[in-house]
Amino acid sequence: MVENAVLIVSELASNAVRHSRSGRKGGWFLVIVALDDDRVRIEVIDEGGDGRPQLLAANDWEEEGGRGLLLMATCAKDWEVKERMHGRSVWAELARAGT
Repeated sequence: MVENAVLIVSELASNAVRHSRSGRKGGWFLVIVALDDDRVRIEVIDEGGDGRPQLLAANDWEEEGGRGLLLMATCAKDWEVKERMHGRSVWAELARAGT
C-alpha cells in the first residue's frame, strides 16, 4: 500500500505542476494526506487550469502521456476531481492494509 500511496502523490503533484497554473513561476500546490482506521486519503490542491483531469482510454497507445491517472485510478479505491473557487482538488483513497 505504501508504494501505491507514493505513486498517487507523485502523479497528482506532477500533474499539478505540469497541467495547472501551479507550474508557473510563483505557483503553489498543497498535498494533504489523511489517515483513518480503514483508508488513506491523498489530496492535491492546485491553482487550476484550462482543462479538467481525465482518464485516457487504456488502448490509446499513440498518446505519449496521460496514463498516470489511469494507473492511479487502478490503485485507488476511489478518486475524484473537484473544482474550487481558486483552483481544483484531486483526491484519491486507498484501503488500509487488512481492511
